[in-house]
Amino acid sequence: MAGSQVFGLNMGIWAFDRYIQKGDFAYISMNSVKDNFKHGFIWDNDKMGTNMFLHPYHGSLYYNAARSNGFNYWESGGFALAGSAMWELFMECEFPSTNDIIATPIGGMALGEVFYRTSDLILDDRRTGSSRFGLEAAAFLVSPTRGLTRIINGDAWRKRSTSGKQFGVPDVKVDVSFGIRALELKDEVFDQGLGFASEVNVEYGDRFAGDNAKPYDFFTFRANLNGQGSQPLLGQLNIMGRLYLAELMETEKDFLSIGVYQHFDYYDSDTISDVSAKIPYKLCTPASFGVGLIYQNKRFRNWSMDAFAHANAILLGGALSDHYQVDERNYNLASGFSVKTGINIAYTDRFSVSSTYEMYRMFTWKGYPDDINWDDFDSKTLNAQGDRSQAVLHVTSLQAELKLKKQWYLTGMFINYTRDTNYKKFEDVFSKTSEGRLMLTYKF
Repeated sequence: MAGSQVFGLNMGIWAFDRYIQKGDFAYISMNSVKDNFKHGFIWDNDKMGTNMFLHPYHGSLYYNAARSNGFNYWESGGFALAGSAMWELFMECEFPSTNDIIATPIGGMALGEVFYRTSDLILDDRRTGSSRFGLEAAAFLVSPTRGLTRIINGDAWRKRSTSGKQFGVPDVKVDVSFGIRALELKDEVFDQGLGFASEVNVEYGDRFAGDNAKPYDFFTFRANLNGQGSQPLLGQLNIMGRLYLAELMETEKDFLSIGVYQHFDYYDSDTISDVSAKIPYKLCTPASFGVGLIYQNKRFRNWSMDAFAHANAILLGGALSDHYQVDERNYNLASGFSVKTGINIAYTDRFSVSSTYEMYRMFTWKGYPDDINWDDFDSKTLNAQGDRSQAVLHVTSLQAELKLKKQWYLTGMFINYTRDTNYKKFEDVFSKTSEGRLMLTYKF
């Protein structure tokens, strides 16, 4: 069943691309398949939203086709890899993509497990009638291939005496925020933009638990959606899922654990206005794993404090380029490492202040030929990560929340982005961008 869904998903998307959109890449043949195998993988030139979000989302559909048919986290990742390989080698008449075969299955595992567990929170097999239909429809939207599996095997309408939740009812915190966002680019000229912003924050499971039976028993999810005309709809997406946990210390006053975590980070922006026509930042790491520490201080009655620190290896990432602009790509593909730290201090549930710091160091090691003729080259066969370079990127945030009434809070946030890129063939570039958000938050 899982394999059939993965195969059918690829065939359905290919048919849409070929017969509805009539995309050039979808006119496949035995010759195109032969050429793909003969030539091998190259780095492609799709835009960041396609490569670093839509491909992982596609991978999450493969992943949940297996997850909803009884396979675990790791086994489902194998189906995501197989589905991606089928697409890259057979379903396009363009050479298979190196970055896609990495981002689709690994990023798909992160998105897929988050969506699978979210759909599990929604489903309730005890319900009937319109209430049941609404829950099944909502779960289908969150995890389409799980919804399809439930329709095929009849679980979508089968009534049971229990809810049928696979993971029970874990601790879940959900914050939904709406407000305004100001983005400022300070480079050669001063440029700024103002618009609407919304944000969803989810904390699933207990970060201070002493045991961790399965991957993603604890994860955090943050998504920022923009309503600012010049900016992409998805401006930020962060996932951190715990794969393994070991408790180092637990007393009446302190808790400390060490764990292995999967990370998915995505920060995207576009030109603010015609004043500078410069893009503030682009940063993504769809395939990243590392080791993290989580600490909690329990010494005070009304005050609470917790902190974290992570060190990660980046298998695939991307950072804005000042020079490489080929087809839809204006960023360098890269690999490297990252460091993340954060602290949160709260007074009961009335007031809290938190700060995070993220550092990414990414290396673009496969450039383009020195003698390339940019007026006459084939972008479909150019096999380059981008400009030979190394980039150091910093994301620093400060957030404060004040309780207004019941579950309503006033949230203020300041974020600073810096990028220092050292190019092999060009002068070094330093860029700085600041962002402020003022939002009304409802805590579920």
